[in-house]
Amino acid sequence: MIKFQRYLSPETCGIISRTASLAAIVMLAAACANIGNPTGGARDEDPPVFVTANPPQGALNVDKTKVTLTFNELVNVKDAFTKVVVSPPSRQVPRVASVGKRVTVTFDSLMPNTTYTVDFADAIEDNNEANKLQGFAYTFSTGETLDSLRISGMVLDSRNLEPRQGILVGVHSNLNDSAFVRTPLLRVAKTDDKGQFTVRGLKEGTYRVFALDDKDNDYKYGNPEEDVAFYEITVTPTSERIETTDTVYDSLTGEVDTVTTRQRTRFLPNDILLRTFNSQIRPQYLAKYERIDTTKVFLKFNTRADNLPRLEVVNPKGESIEDAVIERRAQNDSIIYWLPERLVHADSLRIAATYLRTDSTGNLSESTDSLRFYYNRPRPKKARKSDKQKKISVEDSIRNITLDVSFKTTQQEVYLPFEFEFATPLAKLDTAAFRLEEKVDTLWKPVKLPFTLTQRDSVSPRHFRVEYPWAYETKYRLVADTMAATGIYGKPTRPISQEFSTKKEEDYCSLTFHLSGLDPATPAFVELLSGSDAIVRTEPVTDNSVTFRYLSPGKYYARLIEDFNGNGEYDTGNYDLQLQPDLSYYYPKVINIKKTWDKEEQWDVFAVAIDRMKPNAIKKNKPAQDKRNREQTNENEEEEEEIFDPTANPFDPNSKNRRKTGAY
Repeated sequence: MIKFQRYLSPETCGIISRTASLAAIVMLAAACANIGNPTGGARDEDPPVFVTANPPQGALNVDKTKVTLTFNELVNVKDAFTKVVVSPPSRQVPRVASVGKRVTVTFDSLMPNTTYTVDFADAIEDNNEANKLQGFAYTFSTGETLDSLRISGMVLDSRNLEPRQGILVGVHSNLNDSAFVRTPLLRVAKTDDKGQFTVRGLKEGTYRVFALDDKDNDYKYGNPEEDVAFYEITVTPTSERIETTDTVYDSLTGEVDTVTTRQRTRFLPNDILLRTFNSQIRPQYLAKYERIDTTKVFLKFNTRADNLPRLEVVNPKGESIEDAVIERRAQNDSIIYWLPERLVHADSLRIAATYLRTDSTGNLSESTDSLRFYYNRPRPKKARKSDKQKKISVEDSIRNITLDVSFKTTQQEVYLPFEFEFATPLAKLDTAAFRLEEKVDTLWKPVKLPFTLTQRDSVSPRHFRVEYPWAYETKYRLVADTMAATGIYGKPTRPISQEFSTKKEEDYCSLTFHLSGLDPATPAFVELLSGSDAIVRTEPVTDNSVTFRYLSPGKYYARLIEDFNGNGEYDTGNYDLQLQPDLSYYYPKVINIKKTWDKEEQWDVFAVAIDRMKPNAIKKNKPAQDKRNREQTNENEEEEEEIFDPTANPFDPNSKNRRKTGAY
């Protein structure tokens, strides 16, 4: 009998005796086979390759309404409706479909003597691995000439510098401001996952450039709720021949294999920066109204208002709401009316609200809505013999007839006032009945310096604050006598005693930015940000520096706002008024601060290109960087591609045009 080794070499398998038995041959075959499943080869990471088109890429005098594009493998067109853009745009959107290795584009009709561009963005992907073909576009002309000029750039969110994906970018040869509102864009493209765009097929001439989150797909800015961007200066597309260097690396060693030079066409401008904003212009109307409980009614408007509405009680007749206490947001879009006590017991209220509402022409006109408010009081349950009488505690009984006070914190920051709020607005407040004490050893003693007790602001009648120069690592107590305050419904407060403490001095740190590159005549402020890009603190810039004191240790980021009107707030843009938004700039690194540190950072605001300022750690949009996909895009195009340098700085940081153009 033949003896087999555990693993047989190919040589051993090849010299098996022909006289072996059938059973021995089967056993031998089993021993020679590879153990495990076949790997199927390396994963395909290459995007599809464009092979040919009918009509060909760049064809002239095309009269066919159906275009067929062929690739080297099976392909799909993903999200064609949202990603594929055709220039010039039309109401009848061409139909895009994929079958096997082919993609077809079918037009209802073609205009004469027109250059058409079908921009697929990253919609084309292979069938198996979904590798995307980035930036592929197909161009042809129905006339004797092919318009081939292009402009390129990037679209960022004006507030947070996030790259805007899938935003429509287009041009108008009509340079009037009204063209963007009244007529569709002349030629368009969409931004990729990095916010970059290329508008192709342009004739020689002068254009204005726009970006639009086109919610209604009409290729014009007709909806104030759409995000928009506009380039204030006109652009004139040009091209030039330049020499570029291509470097080929050895796939095994990673070292340079060959370096070649070739002539290419560069299309300019290729560094247009568009910052999108939302004008925050909304139609005004009453969006919601309700009676929250017996004591208050709530009105919610669709947008901010300069004035409060006028309310008049219709039923019960003869009643008035003029003495209601109003609690509201500063924008007057959310309002709570604390009802007079005589109206609290009315289960049904009918109130006429008069306010400025947007009419069919888009203008504000006075309008009156008749509002009905109901409150369904819970019905008392019928007592049953089996039910045991529920005892009400003394504490609950007292709470029902007194006014509650709630406190914001027991860990007080030394740089903030101590805040608290009452359950209802107040009819009376005796500030002399409040005392602030500090703990010395084991005894509570009155504070040495005077403190102030005031209402927090005019729009929040229930919120109060105690201001005092708090000491580090100290325990405080706010106390008040019975009936120190009385609510509008007659309920007095019980005795108040709330303890709180401050942090140690070593629990804090500080951060100072020394800024350079800014125009000293332009007001600015810096927002300190958390790891989620949320605002932690805001401080104004003074003498090219800004300091954040009393910080908790941790990691921070920073954003500077050029505050052109000096109001201390970020202001959005307004296309109707041709106003750009305030400009934002990020500190390009994370700042890690430890306890007791007083850290100082030098910040040259324009040292880093705008699209690379924001640290990746807090970016929401993090597109995959696939070098092979980018290289393949260049190879797939039969025409010469423009060179786009995302780090290009078209304007000097100190240029007077920087504000106007919205560039660097």
